[in-house]
Amino acid sequence: MTQINASVPLLGFAAFSGTGKTTLLEAMLPKLVERGLRVAVIKHAHHNFDLDEPGKDSYRLRKAGASQMLISSRYRRALISETPTTEATLPYLINQLDQTQLDLILVEGFKSLDFPKIELHRQVINKPWLFQDDNNIIAIASDIKADTALPQISIDDLEQLTDFVVQYSFQSQQQPIKTASCDDVQPQGLLSVEQGRQRILAQIKTIDNPLTVELKHALGHIVHTDILSPVNVPQHTNSAMDGYAIRGADIDLNSYTVVGQVLAGHHYPHPLQAGEAVRIMTGAPVPQAADTVVMREQAHQDGDTVTFNLAMGAIKAGQNVRLAGEDLAIDQVAVAKGQTITAPELGMVASLGLNEITINTPLRVAIFSTGDEVQAPGEAQRQNCIYDSNRYSLFALLTRLGCEVVDLGIIEDSEATLEATLNQASQQADMILSSGGVSVGDADYIKTILDKLGKINFWRINMRPGRPLAFGHINNIPFFGLPGNPVAVMVTFLQFVEPAIRKQQGYQDWQPQTYTAIAAEPLRSRLGRTEYLRGYFNWDANGRLTVKTIGSQGSGILRSMSEANCLIEIPPQQEYAQIGDNVNVIPLEVRL
Repeated sequence: MTQINASVPLLGFAAFSGTGKTTLLEAMLPKLVERGLRVAVIKHAHHNFDLDEPGKDSYRLRKAGASQMLISSRYRRALISETPTTEATLPYLINQLDQTQLDLILVEGFKSLDFPKIELHRQVINKPWLFQDDNNIIAIASDIKADTALPQISIDDLEQLTDFVVQYSFQSQQQPIKTASCDDVQPQGLLSVEQGRQRILAQIKTIDNPLTVELKHALGHIVHTDILSPVNVPQHTNSAMDGYAIRGADIDLNSYTVVGQVLAGHHYPHPLQAGEAVRIMTGAPVPQAADTVVMREQAHQDGDTVTFNLAMGAIKAGQNVRLAGEDLAIDQVAVAKGQTITAPELGMVASLGLNEITINTPLRVAIFSTGDEVQAPGEAQRQNCIYDSNRYSLFALLTRLGCEVVDLGIIEDSEATLEATLNQASQQADMILSSGGVSVGDADYIKTILDKLGKINFWRINMRPGRPLAFGHINNIPFFGLPGNPVAVMVTFLQFVEPAIRKQQGYQDWQPQTYTAIAAEPLRSRLGRTEYLRGYFNWDANGRLTVKTIGSQGSGILRSMSEANCLIEIPPQQEYAQIGDNVNVIPLEVRL
């Protein structure tokens, strides 16, 4: 795993060609040096370049075949390395710097990678804003105003820009330094799973749509508004067990006069006097002036007189009594907003005398499949066609999350049909899911329609399976274009769609359920990519949770998802796991 020693603040300048990145840096560097900063610059060039002059010794030796040429003098040194196959990554380039001699690293280019950047923008270039799709932009330097809360500086105000960079460098040095892995800086054009998920969640809003339902219909749903207790729980100070109620001031007496009996649902109508006791049942209200209950097993009653066996334990004032409001006081929150109604919450709300709960209205999610080659189950299979499995997998996944599914069926490869379907879905649902070609924008008309109806980003996620993903909004309704492969559509749903649904539903800080298991076989993946293997986990004879794959991992083999009970997640910085190594597993339907 390639590590970045982030002991030095890192700041990029992101812009389209022609904006003047190099010119600005050239003017700013002397001012940064005047402020006492030791600065390094990394520049990403999209074209071939040469630092050596033809005829110089170093040039001749490099051309003769030296793959690395190190030139050194009293005043400077330079290492020139040939990279005929793979371009050096930004983490590698940063590690080549002597950071002990630096206060700041400035990066020109690498605008698609994830690290703090200032966006440079000129209206005359006529290019889109970068900050709208890059949450690593921390400020904007432009000659026009942008619609954003980010700090904005005139691109021609060199002093103000320099002040901002100096302040950024100073503040970064005061904060804890992080060590980043190769996963933090993704390959060109690819997003990590976490980056994709965070970008999606940043655009998802909780839907505020209350619905009041009967108790039994609230099970599994999210509480819309805090449920306040209308009563004290318990309503009265009551006995925690069967026994005798006495006054705490009388605990040293040798015997007591039994003056009555109290069953649950009844009460003793008089204040208890000195030396008196009342036989009491569990849950019954404690008489006035009584504050202590002695358990029945410790008592011996003879006629109207009761004595207590102190050999079984000393009597303490206040014992075995539950105070009124001890569990819940009037107007105290019984079930908080955003909490899921499960069996305990349902019972507790019923115990308060409430017969209705206001929940978040279940989400309506529209789904459809695309492609002329896709046909519905139950039909005679046509030549070169496949049966649609993705809608049924999505239906099951959505139903498990408490969603109402709007099934729009299979949509033919037609511009007019797709546009009508998307418009219909945006009017009927809170979220739209498609599977098939729409997710990768293979056809020009698909991109045209999506751009016409909303704003959609086509992303390549650095994961397997499930790399192509489209996300955005159709008429302000969240839209996901999922891959066509059956396994890929389920994996991308679990990693991206479910977190978005949970946020829309109003879950507070929802996190996916994961476990740590021991690999029962070697697990291989590709370094730099998040791999999801279909696996089966169980407890071994030693009580350890172990996991192994279920065989073939092809993204079109739906049977592998049926046989698996979990996904095995291999992170991008891990190339493989040996037998006995710990790995993360994500349960599918099974819950431990």
